[in-house]
Amino acid sequence: MTNETSQTTEMSAALREVFSKAGCVDNANTIALMSQDIWSKGENAAFIATPENVEQLTQIVKLAHENGVALNPRGGGMSYTNGYTPDRKNVGLLDLSRLNKIIEINANDMYISVQAGVTWVQIDEALKPLGLRTPFWGPLSGLSSTIGGGLSQNNAFFGAGTYGPSTESVTSVTVVLADGTVVKTGSAGTNGGSPFWRHYGPDLTGLFLGDAGALGFKAEATFRLIPRPEFEDWASFEFKTQQDSARATAEVARQNIASEVFGFDPNLTKIRLKRASLLADVKTLGNVIKGQGSLLKGLKEGAKIALAGRDFVEANTWSLHFVVEGRSQAGVKEDMKRLRDIVAKHNAEETENSIPKIIRSNPFAPLNTILGPEGERWVPVHGIVPMSKAETVWDEIQAMFASRKDVFEKHKIETGYLTTTLSTNGFLIEPVFIWPEEIFAIHEATIEQSVLKKTKRHAPNPEVTALVADARKEVVAIFQKHGAAHFQIGRTYPYSQNRIADSQAMLEKIKAAIDPNGTVNPGSLGLG
Repeated sequence: MTNETSQTTEMSAALREVFSKAGCVDNANTIALMSQDIWSKGENAAFIATPENVEQLTQIVKLAHENGVALNPRGGGMSYTNGYTPDRKNVGLLDLSRLNKIIEINANDMYISVQAGVTWVQIDEALKPLGLRTPFWGPLSGLSSTIGGGLSQNNAFFGAGTYGPSTESVTSVTVVLADGTVVKTGSAGTNGGSPFWRHYGPDLTGLFLGDAGALGFKAEATFRLIPRPEFEDWASFEFKTQQDSARATAEVARQNIASEVFGFDPNLTKIRLKRASLLADVKTLGNVIKGQGSLLKGLKEGAKIALAGRDFVEANTWSLHFVVEGRSQAGVKEDMKRLRDIVAKHNAEETENSIPKIIRSNPFAPLNTILGPEGERWVPVHGIVPMSKAETVWDEIQAMFASRKDVFEKHKIETGYLTTTLSTNGFLIEPVFIWPEEIFAIHEATIEQSVLKKTKRHAPNPEVTALVADARKEVVAIFQKHGAAHFQIGRTYPYSQNRIADSQAMLEKIKAAIDPNGTVNPGSLGLG
């Protein structure tokens, strides 16, 4: 037995003694499941610690520090960049899913404080009856994705078109450092202070956001609140070319008028429509009807979707979808007019708005889309570029895919794109890959059983998966050539390798100061 193995064994025993079986899992099947993400399997964790409050989290981290054991934090498990998967032996996993309580909703001071294991859907459901919302209010995976994981990796989507990503809605975090020290940031770090304000002295909150979990273990987070918009409208457009779609996306984003801006290429639209029918789903139509505020309006919108059938998007067009929200119907109407005027300049043809309407009515849907429509494996990769570079970068990726067309067709590798925006200055391009390959335990645990029963199974296909991995790296190389940024850095994007030397040196000094032994999620962010 190596010294490291002995340390983790002693750590497991200590955890069981302090927290009983509920606090420490060493079941082989559970460990295998928790040590993989949507993309790949890491080294199996030595144990899984599952604290149910901040005090227990602090005790676990102190025990690990005393025993010299590394810990990786795991939230909802929706990473596809090895964000929490161990990249070495003898690492413990911190499963933060039991830190799932809403601490405070303060409608007077307009903030909500939650534990790190709370999901985005929990927050939204708690705030809805109060007529409140966080500005950014969740990723598409919000049914499972947790706040701690989201703030470590950052998020796009709901509300991001207007308010930017998840981290821009945060006022304070409570972080447990490598030795068990508890740090509160922003105004919460003041004697007698509350977590209402982020900017008091240096922005220490930002230090722990988007850090890939490499600098500390998030225990709690506070978000600012806004009045929930009372009115919304939706619009969908088709474009004959990718370039027109890119230009329209950028121009709408610069005007800051749509809370969500997202687009699909023809292939991703085709793939989405091959899935179990959105349109025949009574529950989906029911959500549309319920979400309209009045039965008459709801029935009208539901009928539009039913009548449109599957013909609301042409097969060979790039589609672009918008949600506009506001405090008055007149204001929303004016913004919709401005939006239509913008996209009209880019050869757009308006089509039935079924897609944004359905997504808004059921924002946190079950995560059945982590597999392809025929049970294939699915993995995205993405980059965030300035508006001025989006068209060029997208064209280069498309050209690279075209150069591999014969190989992709031979091995049944499908590609597609999701695009979206982040306030007025971030254009996110997300290529996705779908290919025949066996699925993991994480897919089995995540997808609804009713769907899983009907899902086609594929044999192991490592050679083709290697082709996908190679194309994925080439996409990242294109993004890096143009100075792109990334969410979900994990162990996939070359963050540390591509930093300016002095900027990287400063980050390494910070890491060394607060995690001198390198035991906090070692390897993430390219550190340790």
